[in-house]
Amino acid sequence: MNADNIPLGELTDLDKTALDKLAARQDAMLARTIAWSKVNTGSYNTEGLKTFAPMLAEAFAETEAEVELLETQPIESVKATGEVRDFHTGPVLRAVARPDAPNQVVLTGHYDTVFPKGTFTEVTDLGGGKFNGPGLTDMKGGICVMLEALKAFEAGPLKDQLGYRVILTPDEEIGNHASNDAIMAAARTAHIGLTFEPCMEDGSFSGARKGSAVWDVIFQGRSAHAGREPEKGRSALMAAAEFALKIEALTDVREGTTFNIGSIDGGDAVNVVPALCVVRLGARAPDGPSADWAQGEVDRILNEVLKRDGITAHTHGGFYRPPKPRNAAQEKLFGDVAETAKALGIKLNFVDTGGVCEGNNVFAAGTPNIDTLGVRGGRIHSDEEFLMADSLSERAGLAALILHRIAEGRIDAKAIKALMTP
Repeated sequence: MNADNIPLGELTDLDKTALDKLAARQDAMLARTIAWSKVNTGSYNTEGLKTFAPMLAEAFAETEAEVELLETQPIESVKATGEVRDFHTGPVLRAVARPDAPNQVVLTGHYDTVFPKGTFTEVTDLGGGKFNGPGLTDMKGGICVMLEALKAFEAGPLKDQLGYRVILTPDEEIGNHASNDAIMAAARTAHIGLTFEPCMEDGSFSGARKGSAVWDVIFQGRSAHAGREPEKGRSALMAAAEFALKIEALTDVREGTTFNIGSIDGGDAVNVVPALCVVRLGARAPDGPSADWAQGEVDRILNEVLKRDGITAHTHGGFYRPPKPRNAAQEKLFGDVAETAKALGIKLNFVDTGGVCEGNNVFAAGTPNIDTLGVRGGRIHSDEEFLMADSLSERAGLAALILHRIAEGRIDAKAIKALMTP
């Protein structure tokens, strides 16, 4: 029977061999993930990121890919003082194998975490196969899953039918501003994208994702003695407050489009009219027109606030990740992956979310993708982050099966990409 005629949810002998290899790698996968977790790679810890990147390069040298570390361009960082500085993050890891193969996949992930240097450093065995530690789930465990799935795939006879590009980034948690070009370039060459963010806590995968924007708005006024001559002052803080209140009132004015004032940095002693204030604002939008509307509303409200005498402002940022809606290509890929998961006794649900990830970037490059192929766990972005250890070999197995089916043609990657709308 040709592979084309085998149901996606049925295991072949090749599948079983790969799954056996991955089951035997379970302890090694856990040990590697824990070791990686102990190296702090907070998004702003350049030293930690540059220490860890060569460790990743050494690990991915276990595949048949050509591995390199790409230096990134600096990105802007707005300080609480309103000062704009360039920030240098770590390198992007790029690994390329068989770029001329008939089927091409891009695999993405990030090695930065949300935890600054010196915070949340311990890995704890909580019992029952559950481990607590920084980045175990988001997403050093996911990187390990990716690596082991590639190795298991390349150990089989189908490798010449599938090539791949791996992109691992140092700045996903702060927007991929330094690494976006590398992601987009790799994604444009691929038929299918696989991103190894953790699945949701109940095991669900993400469906549609909203687009995300971040703005830093720096308001400037004029200081004065608040007791002797307050009339000579122009309060940047009051302008920022007006802006914040009007922005927050926009949430769900257009259905599904939300705004959040994350912080307001400004003010001085109570006897000084504050001359400087920085507002940090985020927004999420379900589709392109909603993102355009959100940007227009931010501009409109800012122009209203700037009618205050003596107040000026300048902004940095905008929509850095476009929306990733459901379309025919995504639905076909979701269905094929769900059928494949049945071979492992896994029932997959795809749930729309306001969260964003590198899957948004891959989609923006015109490539359909699954973006929650990483480990099971929960409480990510907190010091209660935990990993369910058995999901390492389980999710590596699922990824290996997906690679098999793309290489065999049972998942028709070219046909799926052809369903993408312009």
